[in-house]
Amino acid sequence: MRARSLALLTLLAAGAAHGGGSDVVNRAVHVCAACHGESARNVSGTIPNIAGQMPLYLTAQLKDFRSQTRSESDPQAYMWGISALLDDATISGLAEYFAAEKPVAGKPGDPKLIEEGRRIYSQGLKGNDVRACAGCHGAKAEGASVFPRLAGQKADYIVAQMRVFGTRLRPHGILMKQEVAGMSNSEMRAVAEYLQSL
Repeated sequence: MRARSLALLTLLAAGAAHGGGSDVVNRAVHVCAACHGESARNVSGTIPNIAGQMPLYLTAQLKDFRSQTRSESDPQAYMWGISALLDDATISGLAEYFAAEKPVAGKPGDPKLIEEGRRIYSQGLKGNDVRACAGCHGAKAEGASVFPRLAGQKADYIVAQMRVFGTRLRPHGILMKQEVAGMSNSEMRAVAEYLQSL
């Protein structure tokens, strides 16, 4: 996969250098598929599904990678390099393309854990000052504006990101920093399993 990715990066860089417009977006989609999978529905637990994602959210994340303000270690080196080749128009084109893709279907899991996660997602944890996730991400975790779609996202990825929000590696996640501060690891896992099931 590494050799294929390097070849695709070369094509992307060549297209960007010549101002390729929609052709550059098409090339970039193939580069993204190397990790995020065909139709942006990846099977790996550590790489997010981006099909059906909110376009404003995708745009913001790609720009954060490009400016190197989003710096968690797993995607840092690769995403910094990829996003450095993308101008604003290409980022917008990619965001619109992936937003139009059909989202991944939910995956059933442990009913008890999912029910606990559903309760936290819809009601929050009042004793810990954790607000209901649904307030920003939507009643069915469909996302809204700059708040990402979480429905069907892999539980391992969600848990990893919740932990990252507790660090300085995602500086634009101020709201999430406040929420995860009041959650235990088991509560994060329950919410993640619920979201994966949607």
